[in-house]
Amino acid sequence: MAKKSKKQGGGGTPATVALTAAGTEFTVHAYEHDPASASYGEEAAEALGVSPERVFKTLVADVDGELTVAVVPVAGQLDLKALATAVGGKRAVMADPAAAERTTGYVRGGISPLGQRKRLRTVLDASASAHATICISAGRRGLEVELAPSDLAALTGAVVAPIGRA
Repeated sequence: MAKKSKKQGGGGTPATVALTAAGTEFTVHAYEHDPASASYGEEAAEALGVSPERVFKTLVADVDGELTVAVVPVAGQLDLKALATAVGGKRAVMADPAAAERTTGYVRGGISPLGQRKRLRTVLDASASAHATICISAGRRGLEVELAPSDLAALTGAVVAPIGRA
């Protein structure tokens, strides 16, 4: 499948700036965010008409005292034990939301694995490899970027491992 073309509509975010600077091909998808939505990721999948298996959420966890990014399909959940194992850790818990926002420079529901204020260790769920492209947060609620999973892994230095569960 051919890669999508670069599009910058709606102004750049640190994530789209990072993608552009790296010369990575991507497509920006904007939609009207509903503040009453129960799930940012499921809202994105529905608004974009994309299967929830292809829309990935960015979660920040604390693995043995170190903040770590987990990128998993919105259709499932993060397996904290598998995340810890993927990075050679012993124990993982979800990070304090304020610490995640402060460290990444993004707000909850808009945290992107790209263009973070402080680059964090990243693990991409292995299921991403089954898709030519996936959608991830572009750095704000109501904005997603579509790109090849291999490009996401390369740009973030991600470990690819089975960290999601249905």
